[in-house]
Amino acid sequence: MTLDHETDVTSALVPVQAARKPRQQGFLAELLRHKGGAFGLAVLALFVVLALFGRVLTPYDPNVGELVSTLSAPSSMHWFGTDELGRDTLSRVIDGSRIAIVIAFLSVAIASVVGVVIGVIAGYFGGVVDTVLNRSQDVLFAFPTLLLAIIIVAVLGQGLFNAVLAIAIVYTPRFARIARASALSIRTSEYLDAARLAGVRTPTILARHMLPNVLPSVIVLAALSMSTAQLAYASLSFLGLGVSPPQADWGSMLSKARDFITVAPWLVIGPTAALVLLMLGFNVLGDAIRDVMDPRHSGSGKPATTV
Repeated sequence: MTLDHETDVTSALVPVQAARKPRQQGFLAELLRHKGGAFGLAVLALFVVLALFGRVLTPYDPNVGELVSTLSAPSSMHWFGTDELGRDTLSRVIDGSRIAIVIAFLSVAIASVVGVVIGVIAGYFGGVVDTVLNRSQDVLFAFPTLLLAIIIVAVLGQGLFNAVLAIAIVYTPRFARIARASALSIRTSEYLDAARLAGVRTPTILARHMLPNVLPSVIVLAALSMSTAQLAYASLSFLGLGVSPPQADWGSMLSKARDFITVAPWLVIGPTAALVLLMLGFNVLGDAIRDVMDPRHSGSGKPATTV
């Protein structure tokens, strides 16, 4: 090997080391280096703060209005105007952030846990177990998402917990399917065969060997699903199947604003902007997580140099 050849090899390895360096700083640090990840985390942090401290940050009581200020246009006192009961729209948008965050995180968390358990068990055992579990999820897939959620809420009754449960049931099959696909791809791998030959118990194999390989794709799907889960709840709330009045949430605010769209069109601005911003934040964050967890990409979202 000549000196020139050694120099070429060394120079070729430099970009790879530079591309791998961010990963040594941790997942969160690399996610913050990604422009989309930084934006998504900033949006998520904003709404989490509003959800936790909304009642302190709201300029007015979101559930109490002044009849003399009914349907007031946006002004320095009421940035988004007031509704038909004289309540400050901005305060109600901020207060509705709590419902939005709870719905997004809780419904997706339940769906992901149940779906991963079903998918991993179906993919690992195969045979009759796989057929039964997979067909049960296909039944849920046969219904349109919103229609199935409406049916479940109609059966269970109106309320926040029932809406969370309905969305979780609707979203469980997508997590089960992606977990099953990952489990099938590694079920016959050599290291799992070695674990079985070593006498490792099945629950241990599932928890320590299969689950870590399933989690990356599940995490990405969870981040993306929070966006559509929030949209699904807003649709339920728009139809009157969300939380009970006078609690503010964006879907019910849009439903009420529809009745006054010709005389007070500004009522749709606040809840619509909040809903779109939160959905955009979740979508961008999900794409950033996918880029960071993909070994072919660096923390900045650009493909890493390979040899």
